[in-house]
Amino acid sequence: MLTRTYQDSTSAAAALAPVVEVSGLCRTVSADNGAALRILDDVSFRILAGEAVAIVGASGSGKSTLLGLLAGLDEPSSGAVHIRGQDLFALDEDGRAALRGACVGFVFQSFQLLPALTALENVMLPLELAGRGDARKEAELWLGRVGLGARLGHYPRQLSGGEQQRVAVARAFAPQPALVLADEPTGNLDVATGDAVIELMFSLNAEAGTTLVLVTHDNALAARCGRTLRLAAGRLVEG
Repeated sequence: MLTRTYQDSTSAAAALAPVVEVSGLCRTVSADNGAALRILDDVSFRILAGEAVAIVGASGSGKSTLLGLLAGLDEPSSGAVHIRGQDLFALDEDGRAALRGACVGFVFQSFQLLPALTALENVMLPLELAGRGDARKEAELWLGRVGLGARLGHYPRQLSGGEQQRVAVARAFAPQPALVLADEPTGNLDVATGDAVIELMFSLNAEAGTTLVLVTHDNALAARCGRTLRLAAGRLVEG
């Protein structure tokens, strides 16, 4: 009984541990006139497992820069990002790439599908990189879940924008990552198609218990999330 209680408490603690923990994050670049321009200024927050969090703010507020840092695609001037307890910037570039492959999925505004690969091959790719022997079967399953079971052999150029984004959603969720990062996922879609893609993302988020972080300018989309982080001039602000 004591062992069972210990295991249960350990599992509960793991569930409550933040998937994302950001502390004192700053990003400074040099402006054309040589002056220092602070893109992010002392940003700190935590995101727990299963949360859906929107990052909002005006153009130039630092939203996309923050998302890039959460993904380890850029490096901060100071501060830290921990993903599932791992200090992202204590790793070298290969280490960060390995961490992304293990626990982070991406959905981009511009889809970012590989044009020379079919829908099936695009979804298989992260599964194969993760060493999954059932990559084809899983990719077929996920494309079926997003309503594209009949389009497996189609190339991105043969798909509509909404269909391409569905492939991108399947690719992001197929490896069952702990964290999915989405950068303006409906920005290139009409309203009806964008709504359908968002319904799909939230449905998959709820089913898989994946942590979802969305950068968006769409207040209606942000309202669908459980929490909103608002940036203004590189700083987190209330409301």
